[in-house]
Formats: sequence, C-alpha cells, structure tokens
Amino acid sequence: MAELSQTPMTVELQPVQLVGPDGTPTAEDRYSRELPAETLCWLYETMVVTRELDTEFVNLQRQGEMALFASCRGQEAAQVGAAACLRKTDWLFPQYRELGVFIVRGIPPGNVGAAWRGTWHGGLEFTKKCCAPISVPVGTHALHAVGAAMAAQRLDEDSVTVAFIGDGATSEGDVHEALNFAAVFTAPCVLYVQNNQWAISVPVDKQTAAPSIAHKAIGYGMPGIRVDGNDVLACYAVMAEAAARARAGEGPTLIEAVTYRLGPHTTSDDPTRYRTQDEVEYWSALDPIPRYRAYLQGQGMWTQRLEERVAARSKRLRSELRDAVFAAPDVDVDEVFTTVYAETTPALEAQRQQLRAELAREA
Repeated sequence: MAELSQTPMTVELQPVQLVGPDGTPTAEDRYSRELPAETLCWLYETMVVTRELDTEFVNLQRQGEMALFASCRGQEAAQVGAAACLRKTDWLFPQYRELGVFIVRGIPPGNVGAAWRGTWHGGLEFTKKCCAPISVPVGTHALHAVGAAMAAQRLDEDSVTVAFIGDGATSEGDVHEALNFAAVFTAPCVLYVQNNQWAISVPVDKQTAAPSIAHKAIGYGMPGIRVDGNDVLACYAVMAEAAARARAGEGPTLIEAVTYRLGPHTTSDDPTRYRTQDEVEYWSALDPIPRYRAYLQGQGMWTQRLEERVAARSKRLRSELRDAVFAAPDVDVDEVFTTVYAETTPALEAQRQQLRAELAREA
C-alpha cells in the first residue's frame, strides 16, 4: 500500500501582529506593510466611517426605526482589513455584524438599514456587489460560502469566497460541515472567524477546549492562522495570503482574528450581566482606530486634512442613512405571509387573518 504523504501543520498561539498597541511597527517580518500611501490612509478612513455609521445605526434603533441592530464597534480593523485586500469579484458571505465589510464593498448604508427594518428583500444591492445578504441564523452561511466556492471551482472561475463567522458559530454543526467539505474538496475559500471573545453571553473558553479556534484547522487538514484582529494591516496581510493560496488551487484556510466586541451583542443585550468593566477597559485600550492613527502619524501619513476628509464623509453618510431610513415605508406585515410560498398555504392564510384581527383590536 502506498504511503500517504502528509504535510505537517502547526498553528502559532501568538497572533500575527504588524502594528503594536502603541502604533509602532512590530518585529514581524514575514508579512509586508508596504502598501500605497493612498491605501493606508483609505483603511483608516473606512474604519472611522464604519464606526460613525455604527453609532448612527444604534441611534436609529433607539429611536424606534429598527427593531434590532448588531454593533461591530471594536471590530473595524478585523472587517475592513480582511475585505479590503479582496477582489470585487470575490464573493463574501457575512453574518450580521459585518458593517465594515459592507462599507468596503460600497453597499449604501441605507440598503443595510433596510435589512434591519425587516423588509421582505433583506436589503438591496448586496448581490450586485458579490456579497450575500445578511445571515442571522448562526453559522448556516458557512455552508453557502463553501458551496459557492465549489461551484466556482467547477466553473473554472478565478474567484475566492470568504465566510465571515463569529467564535460562537464554530460551536455549530454547520460550520464543522463547511470546514470538512472545504478541505476535502480543496475549495477556494477562506473561513474567517472574528473571535470577539463572547457568543452573546458565553465566553470563548466555554465553547472550545482547543488551544485556539485556529487550531481546529489541523483536524480538517487545512492551514490555520491567528491574527491580531485589532491590527488592520495584519488582517489585510493574512487575508491576502489566504486568498492567494485559494486562488492558486491550494485550498481553504481558517483564520482566527482575535478581537473584541466593545458594545453589546445586539441592541437588545445587556453585557454588564456577564462581563466585567475591567475586561472592557482592557480591550478598549487596544481599540484598533487610535492604534492605527498612531501608526499613520509615526509614518508621517496622518494629516489634519485627512481627518477633516474622514469627518466630512462620515457626516454625509450618516445623513444619507438617516434620510433613507426615515423615507422608507413602514413594513407591510402581510410580507411575512406572502413571500414564503408562491401560493399562500391555508395554514399561513389562517395565521394572517389572526394577526390582522389582533392588529385591528390594537388600533
């Protein structure tokens, strides 16, 4: 019997880091920080705009314009860095916290707002930008991403798919199946885990006994790598490497971006019930935006003009988001029943009449 050849795989517990918490370059020399000055400044701009829009989304939810919103505050570097290095034709499969990814792809914030208002279409122009709609079910979209990668493989397309998942999703069977399929079929994809330390109220150490989430890659037979998710340049470099590997036909990669959710899980959550203020303060000191601003200052790239440009764009997009949300029509409750099947079933029709009667009594 022929002996199977095996490629040894290891995962470093220390995440890849190109920019230290104080904004100075680290000693890491495997990955390059050499990007055009315009790109380096654009990364900063996009992170700040993402945070500003995130704040506006929360405000709109508090004002009753949305039932729910999942903030990405603190995870801007993990999202912007990972999405920025990809081609516009690479397909992205987000969960529900990827506002930074949507901004990189150029999806208008108002269209993201439509999704959180519960419209039947779940947001507009996502697929035009090679981005799947928001996926609220935890982990299911990982299978969609791998399936799309396998389809691209069979169609001989030169594209990569990326599934953006959370640490909690790695406890779901769907993600296990996605990782297994991806490895077995050498699918051109990346499974990008934003480990923000909490799956709602469950800490990551209650989700896995592995040394890290990235270590799970060894069992599937694919490379795994940990990256500092609060370092936008490191996220950019690690994702670029994984995408190039997938594009070259070398299969999938599991990336664990170690970051932190500074806000609540959603606007319906009270994080003070399960995490300490000391923990929040520790991670707040590692905030990705001040860190990267300090880096640009050290490289002589940050200017007051850049800051003014960022502020102007943030203000404009926040205004456009508010206008889009306030101008949007109220959701028709009938959409819950009429957009499920081509022909409404008797059971659904009975439920619709029951709801109409209840609403009539409340009017």
